[in-house]
Amino acid sequence: MNLFALLFLIAGLGLIGWITARARAARFDRGVQKRLHSLPTQHGWYVALWTVLPALLFLAVWGTIAPGLVREAVLKDPAAKELSTFDFERDSVLAQARQIARDPFQGGGNDLADRLAPAMKKAQAHYGWMGSIAAIALAFAGGALAFARLRAGFKARTQVERVVMLLLLVASLIAVLTTLGIFVSLFWESMRFFEQISPMQFLLGTHWSPQIIDAKNPGASLGAVPLFWGTFFIGAVIAMLVAIPFGLMSAVYLTQYAAPRVRKWMKPILEILAGVPTVVYGYFAALTVAPAVRQLAVALGDTYASSESALAAGLVMGVMIIPFVSSMADDSIAAVPSAMRDGSLAMGATTSETISRVLLPAALPGVVAGVLLAVSRAIGETMIVVMAASGAATISLNPFESATTVTKQIVDLLTGEAEFDSPKTLAAFALGLTLFVVTFCLNIFALGVVKRYREAYE
Repeated sequence: MNLFALLFLIAGLGLIGWITARARAARFDRGVQKRLHSLPTQHGWYVALWTVLPALLFLAVWGTIAPGLVREAVLKDPAAKELSTFDFERDSVLAQARQIARDPFQGGGNDLADRLAPAMKKAQAHYGWMGSIAAIALAFAGGALAFARLRAGFKARTQVERVVMLLLLVASLIAVLTTLGIFVSLFWESMRFFEQISPMQFLLGTHWSPQIIDAKNPGASLGAVPLFWGTFFIGAVIAMLVAIPFGLMSAVYLTQYAAPRVRKWMKPILEILAGVPTVVYGYFAALTVAPAVRQLAVALGDTYASSESALAAGLVMGVMIIPFVSSMADDSIAAVPSAMRDGSLAMGATTSETISRVLLPAALPGVVAGVLLAVSRAIGETMIVVMAASGAATISLNPFESATTVTKQIVDLLTGEAEFDSPKTLAAFALGLTLFVVTFCLNIFALGVVKRYREAYE
């Protein structure tokens, strides 16, 4: 059975269970002297959850087991005896057979895959129907069991709240475990890299040339300091020189000077910048900003200026993160007690003096937190740097010169035909781990600042 149809059927069974359980609980309320412990709707949700959740849990488990069963069934086919003994080649043929079983018009690329496709389709249909019938049976059994437990004094509300709390806990754990999984995968591959390259050479080396690696001393070509400098210079210096003034001034204007009608329209328009895809910013940087920056450099006397520069990428990146600074500063200034502003104005201070000497100092923790979050967003940006900045790893204070970042080099290292176990490829994981740790620390620090700020003014 089609997965979408199966999920629709299970949801329909849950809806039926909700309606019947609610109707039965309503009759309890009319026909029994004792009042219901829970509302009829809560009885309905109890039966609906017991109808839907066991079936969904089974489908999740079956989805991990069924591919292995299908594979074993296909390997028992006589044609499977011609499969290679090498795992990679065998898996490749089985993947082609799976694709042909899903879409017969994909055939013709491999004769063995064409002959295995019918067995693959038959096994998939067999185990698909087996899982569908089991899931529907579980839905019926769970719903019937829950429906049989309904009584006037049944604590359906408590049961439903426990299930909801469990679902919220699972959702929270998914986020935590995902972060942990990312860190563990990066850490594991980074340790393989550091078995071949000294951490000191990698973290303190000033020469980055992964295309030409000396077999006797590979660490001499993998010094990441130029990458760290480029990331800091573009994302934390140039971008912040754009984002902080414009973001802070827009927040001050919207909270203190703008009329309500103007604020109603300007704030959403400003926050639209955060929703623009980064590839669009990359095109804008490469086609519009970079040529303009090159013309400026030529006008200033640099006749050999390149269109790929740190300034071009940093300017567009700064525009991209203006909403991060503006929104946080807006919320921080608006959260300052109005008594502080009114008291300053009552003492004879002007509006500008009140903003600079009262509101901004009071809102400074929230503003700083917004800036740190914006920095962590900027140093992890990829598309703008890929399309507007160069791949040249240099250490220079000249914004018109080419520069590169950690994210740009990760893209370069993981594209191509290099061996996965080579230092060149594994260096991408070491760079990713370094970037992950830096952004993680920045986020923790920013959240700590926000927490202190909220405790002070809530």
